[in-house]
Amino acid sequence: MIRDYVADAKVFKAFCDVNRLQILELLRSGEKCACVLLEDLQISQSTLSYHMKILCDSGIVVGRTEGKWTHYAISDQGSQKAQALLAELTRKSTRPQANCTCQG
Repeated sequence: MIRDYVADAKVFKAFCDVNRLQILELLRSGEKCACVLLEDLQISQSTLSYHMKILCDSGIVVGRTEGKWTHYAISDQGSQKAQALLAELTRKSTRPQANCTCQG
């Protein structure tokens, strides 16, 4: 099976920023409107949009539009995929290890 490293990197990118970690913490208690996230985070709307795009592109967060606002929530499927990806990438391989042929 060929890995999609670009998609895998998007998942980990979602966790590599203080603001995105704070957003995920806020979303743990359930769906939140962007306006609520803006109040709690003290960031601009454009900054929130930037971070939400990264979180949504990773599949960890989903958004739904209602009127002029978007409501965001943690995706159960995306969360499970991220957990499985981390477990898979950090699990020791059962494939035979190549012997080093370095001369040093």
